[in-house]
Amino acid sequence: MHSSNQPLESRVALITGASAGIGLDCALHLASLGAKIILNARREPNLLELAQRLDDQYPTSDHSPRAVVVAGDAADQSVIDEMLTKSAQLGAQTPDIVVVNAGRGLNGSVMTSDTTQWEEMVRTNLLGAARLIRTAGNALVDLQSSRDWPDGGPADLVILGSTVGRHISPFSSMYGSTKFAVNSLAEAARRELGPKGVRVSLIEPGIVKSEFQQVAGYDEHKFGDLMDTISPVLTPMDIARTIGFIISQPAGVHISDAVIRPTRQEYP
Repeated sequence: MHSSNQPLESRVALITGASAGIGLDCALHLASLGAKIILNARREPNLLELAQRLDDQYPTSDHSPRAVVVAGDAADQSVIDEMLTKSAQLGAQTPDIVVVNAGRGLNGSVMTSDTTQWEEMVRTNLLGAARLIRTAGNALVDLQSSRDWPDGGPADLVILGSTVGRHISPFSSMYGSTKFAVNSLAEAARRELGPKGVRVSLIEPGIVKSEFQQVAGYDEHKFGDLMDTISPVLTPMDIARTIGFIISQPAGVHISDAVIRPTRQEYP
């Protein structure tokens, strides 16, 4: 029986894109709820620092690691495979929470965005997400088939979409097209995996302040003005708390889609 303040005790979460932003805060929050964490991103020094922080802040009762690191490209199948097998170091057959978070933005529309970045963005945002959904989905189905559902507990596949994957964005429609695709994959996976005891949840944030905007090449002043207009905008921890709430539900309860916006964000 989980204690009320440690609803994720005995669970293992795999989080991609964990070196900053939503992924980083998700690691911190899920660890605070009792989960052990497999951290993935390209920037290994950032991950090692975060893993040490999690070990220090949330020590385990048996002195085993709170977090382990798999540095590398989340769209690479060999990295995905390593992430899943890394759970053995945390005493688990497989992670039973997988957060498909790694992604990147791109400023501009299909007419104005930098075409030299299209293929890399599609590879990261769509193909990488699809590979992880497939690999993790199979592992979670195997896990659930090996235990008595629902008493054996939930298994969660959490996919980061975006409000621009639901409503066309005039300033980032090329990026938005990848999120429309991810939103479709998430709903299709929910229909396929839900009957097998695996919850697939799509998280669609509005504007979240992080390093995402800078990496995507958004105009600092123009986008800054927009954020000022609708402030306060969301923080990565707002998204992490939402994810924590969803995956803490009993195995028979599934919040399959959560759209989260700043209160004053009218669109998209």
